[in-house]
Amino acid sequence: MRAYQVVDTDASPQWRDVPSPEPGAGEVAVGIAACGLNFADLLMAKGKYQERPPLPFTLGMELAGTVEAVGRDVDALAPGTRVAVFAGHGGLAERGVFPADRCTALPDDMPFEHAAAFQVAYGTAHVALNHRARLCEGETLLVTGAAGGVGLTAVEIGKLMGARVIAAARGQDKLAVAREAGADHLVDIGAEDLRKAVKALGGADVVYDVVGGELFTAALRACRPEARVLVVGFASGEVPRIAANHLLVKNVDVMGFYWGGYAAFRPEVLTGSLATLFDWYSDGRLSPHISHVLPLDRAAEGLELIRDRRSTGKVVITP
Repeated sequence: MRAYQVVDTDASPQWRDVPSPEPGAGEVAVGIAACGLNFADLLMAKGKYQERPPLPFTLGMELAGTVEAVGRDVDALAPGTRVAVFAGHGGLAERGVFPADRCTALPDDMPFEHAAAFQVAYGTAHVALNHRARLCEGETLLVTGAAGGVGLTAVEIGKLMGARVIAAARGQDKLAVAREAGADHLVDIGAEDLRKAVKALGGADVVYDVVGGELFTAALRACRPEARVLVVGFASGEVPRIAANHLLVKNVDVMGFYWGGYAAFRPEVLTGSLATLFDWYSDGRLSPHISHVLPLDRAAEGLELIRDRRSTGKVVITP
């Protein structure tokens, strides 16, 4: 079968013909129907992500498809079951073998493209806002990178949780996408000073920052007393330095957040969150935004769309 693999982190990923895998104990083989791309895939390809699979490995953190075979000791899933898988890697291929406990059965009404775009983006936003920041109804939420994969879902979920949402993104086209997701106020960071704009709106109680760099500093300085600032990512490429005196004066909390990390030390947080999110989807309360659906042989193009910030919401690859 074909797989898009990282052979050397100093070189570009490449297409390779590899044996079709068979499941071992506790594993299932999945025929992959769709794979959602993430900014983390770009980092992983260069060996700069917090998780570094042994080389060579197949890119693609999250996927959806149909169980084709099961290994020993797998009772909860049967061949023919439609599943979403948070695999960490392995999604940009025609077939993959994954731990059964990384698979979630899909609602009957969820297309594979939606399922592949769902777990990381919605899971990150929901666990960050609900579990970590404990966003309350009536509070003001500031989302940076608000038109990207995990930013746009934070706008949508923040609004569902009853917050007033300020969306910050570059350009009116991206801000229009954030408005459709429920944003109450829009800040064009290419034309406006983020700190001044947010303070003019009364400041932020919770900041959901996926950008880092100077934008993080501006958002921090626009916080209200006792605000909570979520460090979700560094799409700008710059890890910010935090002025501790600002935290002291305003009694502000800055908290790191890595969704995938919960799989190792508190997996029930992820499973409980996903159960809620799938219910919301089935009730029509969530609507995944996918700007591009591309075939498997255009996976490199899909990653470039994310690298160049030409996508909104998610990019999905369909083998």
